[in-house]
Amino acid sequence: MEEPINRTKIPQIDSIQELARFWDTHDLTDFEDELEEVPEPVFELLTELTVPLEPEEFEALSALAKAHNTSPVNLVREWVIEHIEAPSESTT
Repeated sequence: MEEPINRTKIPQIDSIQELARFWDTHDLTDFEDELEEVPEPVFELLTELTVPLEPEEFEALSALAKAHNTSPVNLVREWVIEHIEAPSESTT
């Protein structure tokens, strides 16, 4: 069987969205010659934290998240990252 001349290669990008679009229109079996086994995990797993909230607290959080066009989980994560990355206030 003859290989097409202008065969597409697997894109070398880090964007999950762009890779998802690529694989939506391509078949993995067409790229077997480009694949290699990876002995180590490629993605690091996130550590999860459970935050107990009263029902009314969760309702308020959900309303805030909706106003920011995001999910409650993403909003809380943004807040945590903001506070971690913010310069610490020194006591002088």
